[in-house]
Amino acid sequence: MGKASTIAVVAPGRALDASLVPLVQARAEAAGAELIVHPQCFADDGHFAGSDAERLDALRRVMADERVDAVWFARGGYGAGRIAEAAMADLPEAARGKAYMGYSDAGFLLAALHKVGCAVVHGPMPQDAAREGGEEALDRALAWLMRRDEATLEPGLSPGLPAMAFNLTVLSDLVGTPMAPTLTGVDLLIEDVGEYLYATDRALLHVTGQEEVRGVARLRHGRFSDVPENDVPFGQGLDDMVKSWCELSGIRHGGSADIGHDAANKIVPFGPRTA
Repeated sequence: MGKASTIAVVAPGRALDASLVPLVQARAEAAGAELIVHPQCFADDGHFAGSDAERLDALRRVMADERVDAVWFARGGYGAGRIAEAAMADLPEAARGKAYMGYSDAGFLLAALHKVGCAVVHGPMPQDAAREGGEEALDRALAWLMRRDEATLEPGLSPGLPAMAFNLTVLSDLVGTPMAPTLTGVDLLIEDVGEYLYATDRALLHVTGQEEVRGVARLRHGRFSDVPENDVPFGQGLDDMVKSWCELSGIRHGGSADIGHDAANKIVPFGPRTA
């Protein structure tokens, strides 16, 4: 995965807030990057930044563009999974030399791209400019894309141990699909946002019940933020919940991880492909 100088932004799910673009462009310029924001990022088709066909076409175009060194997914939300499998068909040769960065819903594409041999990175996205501390998140992402600054990395990553990071809900949805990641021997990091504790518990039941997941080197949990209040107390906190499912599943619990739906979200490059 070479260092980037030209970065394309595309929105595989929801639209990018156009008011954020001047700040994103300014931070990219300060980092020495040429930023190309695809017009599709501002398309409108209900929940999505354009129809499935429009979003797929925009993604395929930037993947095939030989001028582009890295593809930066604009934001999360929902929609990437609807086009991820199709995006991998007859992959353009130019697509294989690029880095791809995003998190949350973009995890569908990170998994699919990694599975076909592309270099992918779990990290901040342009929409994070709207968050408190958003400039720092943008600078962190650009520092990795432009110069592979190791200070941006999630601090618990271990040399020689391949890592992957996913939103837990997305990972649960990936299981059983052709895009499901190969996790054997991986340092698996998870995070989530806006989910009831019972929904997180249910997702952990599903994910840790998979033989593939039970083969991870360890599982670490990041921040689970904006948790709605249950109608009755759930009776178990997030830390204990994750530890409990790890113990029941024979998975090594590796503690916490510095990732989440916030401006402090650190960089996790996916390790060598294992399938």
